[in-house]
Amino acid sequence: MAREIAEQPEAVARTLDRLRPCRSELARLASGMRHVMFVARGSSDNACVYGRYLVETHAHRMAALAAPSVATHYRAPLDLEDVLVVCVSQSGETREIVETQEWAASRGARTVAVTNDGGSALARGADLTLQTYAGEERAVPATKTYTTQLAAMVVLASALAPDPTTLDEPLDRVPAEMARLVERRERVEAAADMLVPSAETLVSGRGLLFGTALEIALKLEETCLRPVRGLSYADLRHGPIAVVDADVVAIVVAAPDGPVVGGLTEVAIDLRKRGAQTIGIGGDAGFAQACSLAVPGPELPEAVAPLATVVPGQLIVEALARRLGLDPDAPRGLSKVTQTDPTQ
Repeated sequence: MAREIAEQPEAVARTLDRLRPCRSELARLASGMRHVMFVARGSSDNACVYGRYLVETHAHRMAALAAPSVATHYRAPLDLEDVLVVCVSQSGETREIVETQEWAASRGARTVAVTNDGGSALARGADLTLQTYAGEERAVPATKTYTTQLAAMVVLASALAPDPTTLDEPLDRVPAEMARLVERRERVEAAADMLVPSAETLVSGRGLLFGTALEIALKLEETCLRPVRGLSYADLRHGPIAVVDADVVAIVVAAPDGPVVGGLTEVAIDLRKRGAQTIGIGGDAGFAQACSLAVPGPELPEAVAPLATVVPGQLIVEALARRLGLDPDAPRGLSKVTQTDPTQ
């Protein structure tokens, strides 16, 4: 896992180089499509949360996350003739996702597959495939396959935007920012130390960084075998914050700019007032000051910050697993390709 975290800058750079030329073809395929629908599970679903926010805020197209059971179990006869359906799976062989893509095509949708295997069933069945170039990923927890999926999300959203080039300059800086975070590992060990004795862990973010919060929560659960809640700060304020006390360690993730960093700063302050220790990842100077421990994030604008902000979270999870005597490469009871239903 540690080695594959370190391979991410090159993997993301390689993926961006290969996929950016696909933007004109993506734009043609999406022509006349009013909506975008994302289909995924696990880490891929967290990548799609980012994709949804980016498509709506940057490309100004309505987007949604699908419930695959609507296709695979309920066989709902939906009209998808004005929908671009984006199915995401690192292996391209998760049967539920493949079946949902087949169903979407049968209901009139145009389909895009995002997968690390260009020869997979998902890729073969799509109208267009955005193959990520993470290379082989041996550790069960997704790291480089996840961040290369985020790169594909940026390519997709920029292809649908009025000007497909507006994110190119900050995108060019992403690999170097990822490499800097991997090399410096600032306060990663201190954050892992803070998490070791915690009975309860909460991870929060919002907007374009919400998928990052969910991904860090998932990594903590599957790699460190800890019960973790991943919530937007809006949902956190609507009730769950009542259970926060001194037994909780909260991780809050933020971009250095954007319209939600102020709210995330207020949440960090509120969590500390309730007795929780807070680990902040990213954000601006005010956000860092509001947290018990501030772990630096990338110097990137909010639109592309998720590609690198997850890196300190991955490093913390890998370090915590080792402190707990766990194997971060092979979490208990998990395999690389997950089939949702036992019969699949």
